[in-house]
Amino acid sequence: MIAQSRPFGQRYAFVVVAVIFVCLLIAAGLRSAPSVMMLPLEESFGWRRDVISMAAGVGILLYGLTGPFAAALMERIGLRRTLLAALLIMSGSTALSLLMTEPWHLFITWGVFSGIGSGAVASVLGATIVNRWFKTNRGLVMGLMSASSATGMLVFLPLIASLAQAGGWKPVAIAVALATAALIPLVLLLVPERPASIGQVRFGADADDVPPVSPASQGNFLAHTLNTLRRAAGTRVFWYLFATFFVCGFTTNGLVGTHLIAFCGDMGIGEVQAAGLLSMMGIFDLIGTTLSGWLTDRFDPRKLLGVYYAVRGLSLIYLPYSGFSAVSLIIFAVLYGLDWIATVPPTLRLANEAFGDRSGPIVFGWIVAGHQVGAAAAAAFGGTMRELQGNYELAFMIAGMTGIAAACISLLINTTKPAFEPEPQAA
Repeated sequence: MIAQSRPFGQRYAFVVVAVIFVCLLIAAGLRSAPSVMMLPLEESFGWRRDVISMAAGVGILLYGLTGPFAAALMERIGLRRTLLAALLIMSGSTALSLLMTEPWHLFITWGVFSGIGSGAVASVLGATIVNRWFKTNRGLVMGLMSASSATGMLVFLPLIASLAQAGGWKPVAIAVALATAALIPLVLLLVPERPASIGQVRFGADADDVPPVSPASQGNFLAHTLNTLRRAAGTRVFWYLFATFFVCGFTTNGLVGTHLIAFCGDMGIGEVQAAGLLSMMGIFDLIGTTLSGWLTDRFDPRKLLGVYYAVRGLSLIYLPYSGFSAVSLIIFAVLYGLDWIATVPPTLRLANEAFGDRSGPIVFGWIVAGHQVGAAAAAAFGGTMRELQGNYELAFMIAGMTGIAAACISLLINTTKPAFEPEPQAA
């Protein structure tokens, strides 16, 4: 295949990062939309909050479970094809939701299809781009792309909250469908399959650099993905990383991302104001996660994770007792926002150290699946606790305690002996 020339030389990797950043940003907007739509859907259809939360939980669960298969599919049929198919599914499913009249329609559109589509436009996409396009500065770049989920909240939530307040849930669905569709030409025009496609090598690599080839590029990608899980599941480090990322999802997307606006509504705070609180978190997470990537290139990632989870747990325990005053909510937004997704760069580094560059992205995909299992559990758990108790206080307290537990587990991780033998590379 003839390499297609592009400007900037090795620095074209940052053009790719910019496009993927926007894709991750829009996907984050899609995943955060159900939190804004919860009250309008309740008012429009009379559906119970736990039913809506369960549909959101299905989307979050499939968002995570799709990741490792998407990582292998990117190697098997190509990153561009996988990404374009995911964007089409995301746009189509949200557009179809405009026709829904029954709860199962919500489960199919915002649960099943949007979960599968957005699952391919998630952390595993960032990990694949980092490993494929960068030899150096990986932690910083992964931190920047991880921060895109926070930026997604920053850009989308105030807008979609205003749309929801003015016109209900349908304008939100239209905005998300159009935004995801607009990404398709950007990917087609600006994202090559890999550096060799434009006659380049990875950023920071020598001219004779030969990037690792994943075994998933040949054979049955489904079998390879499941076999990678089987081999990784035989190691202690995998389960430590899986457990901590389960807690990460439980305490972020699942509980705070899905229920904070509704929690604030219970306390007399309007949707737009509550969405502004999440946007403030987005600002500080953009700072915190990018800084976390820089720190991950320089310090022990286990200790970083310990600090991040401890601060997160204490923040969640603090919130129910904060009084929900303007000052107390700002304090919570700053503390919580700084490490919302700051856990991703050190977790990816630990996965690559333990399982290698060839298998690391797929193993990381399974670890991210643990994140989304935790998020799905918290989305359903929060809605159930709200129905049973009439408030969210105990749900947030329990989530805070899981954060403290994750901080302790992080310090036990040892990547020097993963007992994981990579599959032989194809000749």
